[in-house]
Amino acid sequence: MKERDHSHTPLGIARRLREGHRTNYLQDWVYGGIDGAVTTFAIVAGSLGASLSAKIILILGFANLLADGLSMAAGNYLGTKADNDDAERLRAVEVDHIRRYPEGEREEIRQIFAAKGFEGRGLEDAVNVITANREVWIETMLAEEYGVAAARRSPVHAATATFGGFLVCGLVPLVPFLMGLTQAGWIALAATALTFAGIGIGKSRWSLSPWWRSSLETLAIGLSAAVVAFGIGHVLNGIFV
Repeated sequence: MKERDHSHTPLGIARRLREGHRTNYLQDWVYGGIDGAVTTFAIVAGSLGASLSAKIILILGFANLLADGLSMAAGNYLGTKADNDDAERLRAVEVDHIRRYPEGEREEIRQIFAAKGFEGRGLEDAVNVITANREVWIETMLAEEYGVAAARRSPVHAATATFGGFLVCGLVPLVPFLMGLTQAGWIALAATALTFAGIGIGKSRWSLSPWWRSSLETLAIGLSAAVVAFGIGHVLNGIFV
């Protein structure tokens, strides 16, 4: 992070609060990227295990890349939208409760802040300040009673990040076959392994784990799926062919 993000001067704090919450779509991109690389290489590995041609591998791979990528994006869009809809439902509940049972809602605020260590005059001042502003009152109840985050995630941005990650990383195992390279299967394996490692290194920036551990973890999970897919393809080839 840039140094200004850590500024604790009055000006720096005011600027940071004025900018508001920053919504992060990293998890959507990582989710899509890993799934794209895993499922596409799983098709490649399974097809190689079944001794299918490069043409069939490309047809199956691109069909998966587009269909599964769009399916994941649509699922993430609907899931994110459902979260936002639920947050709006809870907001409506709190608005209704504050209107109908204001003293009961004030008591909830009192008990919430008492549990945080407020007491005596300080507790009553906190309750009075919060409940004097209706919007602050509602947002406080949403955060403290239901755990609803103040920042809302955009369904469109979440879906776009998922599809983008899926498309970029899922294309990697297919490139050697597109280029008609010899030993395309092994090259695809190496390229996909590097993709897994790269995703792990990238996500370590937002984690307390060191880059090498995050990289190895992602690599191990991705390659395990590929090995299983290759084995299944090999076994099915022996059964049905």
